[in-house]
Formats: sequence, structure tokens, C-alpha cells
Amino acid sequence: MNDLTTPLSDLPAFRRRRGLRGRSLIPVGGEREAGSGRDPRDILPLPPPDEPRSTRTWKPGVFGALDIGSTKMTCLIGRGEPDGSLRVLGYGWRRSRGIRSGSIVDIREAEAAIRATVGQAEEAAERRMDSLVVNLSCGHPQSRLIDARMQIGGREVTDGDVRRLMNEGQARAWSEGREVMHTLPVGFAVDNVPGVVDPRGHQCDQLAAKLHVIDMNASSLRTLDAVMHHAELKMGGLVSSPLASGLAVLDEDERELGATVVEMGGGTTSLAVFCEGKLLHTAQLPVGGLHVTRDLAGVLSTSIETAERIKTMHGAAQMASDDEREMLSVPLIGEGSHQLCRIPRSRVISIIEPRIEETLEMVRHALDTAGLGRLANGRVVLTGGASLLDGVGPLAARILGRQIRMGKPLDIIGLPESASASAGFSTSAGLLAWAAGADRDYGDIDASDTRPNSFLKRIVGFIRNNV
Repeated sequence: MNDLTTPLSDLPAFRRRRGLRGRSLIPVGGEREAGSGRDPRDILPLPPPDEPRSTRTWKPGVFGALDIGSTKMTCLIGRGEPDGSLRVLGYGWRRSRGIRSGSIVDIREAEAAIRATVGQAEEAAERRMDSLVVNLSCGHPQSRLIDARMQIGGREVTDGDVRRLMNEGQARAWSEGREVMHTLPVGFAVDNVPGVVDPRGHQCDQLAAKLHVIDMNASSLRTLDAVMHHAELKMGGLVSSPLASGLAVLDEDERELGATVVEMGGGTTSLAVFCEGKLLHTAQLPVGGLHVTRDLAGVLSTSIETAERIKTMHGAAQMASDDEREMLSVPLIGEGSHQLCRIPRSRVISIIEPRIEETLEMVRHALDTAGLGRLANGRVVLTGGASLLDGVGPLAARILGRQIRMGKPLDIIGLPESASASAGFSTSAGLLAWAAGADRDYGDIDASDTRPNSFLKRIVGFIRNNV
């Protein structure tokens, strides 16, 4: 049979390879460049993947998540669906009490708010939850990268070796009065060969790892555990708030190519830098939407309640041409409800804009000083309730000098608010995802430090051992 009519699959392997010399490789669907003069048939596309990207597989069962924020508490009870989405079976959503800047300042008030929030979710889901995954925003969490290495001696790397290496990294990161909460592998190297995803099974003389350690104040952890205990609840796990937000609003490609999540909450603004599917850095800034509300209340001499309503209904981060003409009626403190002050909307925006600018400048400084170099230069995804103010996106693009996307929880059904306002539930959605199995993507394996009195080890060790 003539070669011209022989199917390619029937040709010997060496004959199929012969015709591929000198051809460049570009992604499937690549088109001829303008003016290049090359025929698209002369370009060899990359072969399609062996298998399409699989749908996320969740752990079986129903899970609960509790977001303890400075302005609101949210409890979600839900489960993973076969199509890879999360379904909320019940939710509780209440104003926070006893919380300031992410920390518990009034135990009784915080306990009552947690009881009411979780009870509302349990009633809606028609089931009782004894254990919840809780976010970490208290205790001044800190993020560090730790290098650890150990000698293997030419044999095969085992699971025990990896755990001992993680323990070594935790021991190096430990400091008095702090508790390690996350120990996340960023990358492994076997005999100076970097980029190893899982070193187990490799044979080498030396194993090294770069670990991302997040720790917190131990006394704040004990207070949080006591409040949960008083509310007849157990902490089924602790998750860094910016990590949880990133789980909710970033898709897989963004986490791989590199992106920074900025969660603009009520009492704090947190950020998390992702790249190559790993969490590289987190930071928490002591400023948020509640500070904007207080600025308005102070300058306009009105109540916190009125200031919050004005911010939500009429606030913006940048001035528009018609803001001088739009007039607002503001009740003054101590003057009675019938005493109103008429002000232009531009006055409100002139109070909001400096605070949002200050917040974004603090975010820029945190990114510039994180020591990540170009890894922190990816797009920025804004989320959280304060990001819903008009004009925040363009203002962030100007101050941060990066591409901006407004983020909201992905692939989750049944959140308390509509899609347009769901950015305020990013942390709680991410906590639910972590509880349902998203933690497996980050390798936060049980490497609890070997100190016998480790409080965090007693709290979450059993949970992690049974993931």
C-alpha cells in the first residue's frame, strides 16, 4: 500500500517520528501569526491531555463551618455534590458581638452570638452539629517560610521521613507563647533536584523542603476553644481566614498561575498569595469596612447604624460627576429623629475614599515586603463585604498596579445572599470547602510538633489523623 494512503496509526514508530523534525510545539488551537508566512499545518499542536480535568471529589457526609467575623458571624452546614459543587443545607447569619478586629473581647457576648448563629443554621438544615471548622483571624496570625532538610542515606523516602521533616520545620518555627496552626509544604527537593511534588518513593541522600508555617498567639487559641466549649461545640479544625477565602474565590488555574486574594472584611483586611497551586504567604491588616463606618459616623455626627446604612446604600470609593447634585438626609446624634442634616453624596465619598486608599496602600506595602518577588505580581482578586463598595476595583488597580478581579464564591449553592453580594461569604464558603475535603490539596498533613503539651495538637490532632 502507498504511504500516502496509509493511516498514520499503522506506520512504524520510527517512520512517524521522521516527519516531525523542525516543527515547533504550540498549544492546540494556535493560529498563524500575522506576517509570519507559516502554514498552520507546519505547526505541531500539543497532544490533548490523556484525561479531561476530573471533577473534585468531596468527602462523604455533612459538614459545618463557622466564620467568626468582626461584623457578622456565619454558620454554613452543607455537603459536597457529585458534580464538584457544594450545597448549603442550612445557614445562620447574625451580627457579631464580643468580637473586635477578629479577636474575642467579650466571652459571654461571643458565646451568645455563636449559639444563636449555629442554632439558626441547625434549624434550617434540620440536623445538629457537634463539630465545626472555624476560621482563624484572632491571635495575630503570622506567616513564615521555613527551610528544613534531613539526611536519607541513599534509601527510599518514606512517609515517616516526610513527617519527621515537617516536625523539624515546626520545631524551627516554634516560639514561646505561639502555636503552629498550618504547616503547608511549598515544595520538596531530593538531592538538590527541586520541584518534587511528593518525595515519597524517591531514592536520595538528602531530602529538603520549604514549608509555609502559620502560627498564632496561644492564649487567643485557648480563649477561642473555651468559648466554643461553652457553646457546646467542638473545633473540628482551624483554618486561616485568607486561605479559606482563596479556596472559595480562586479557580484552579488562578492558584496555579499565581494570584493574590485580598479579603476586605469588617474588622480586618487579609491577603493570601497563591502560586503553583500552593499558599505562599498570608497577612492580616487591622483595618476594614467597620473603620469606614466609624469614619462616617464621626465626621457626620450620626449613629453607627445610620453610618452603616449610608455606606451600604450610597457609599463609593471614587467620586463621580453627579455626586455633588445628589443630596442625602442624615439624622444627627442627640438631635432627635426629626432633626436632619442635608449633605451631598460627594461629602460621604470624600470620607470613604481616604480610608479605602489607606487600606489598599497597606496591602501594597504588605505585598512589596513579603519577600516573594515576582510571585506576588499576579492578578489580585478582591472579595469580602467591603469590596462591594462602588469603585473599589478601579481604585485598587491604580494603587496596586496589578490586574484586578472582583471575586465571589465559586461552585457553591444556597448562600444567604444573592450572587451580587455573596463576596461577603467567601470565608465561610472556603471553610465549608476545607471541611468537605479541600484540605487534601494543600498537604497540611499531621506534623504536629512533638511537645507533649501542645494545645493545638490536642485540639486538632485527632481530626487530622482521621482525614
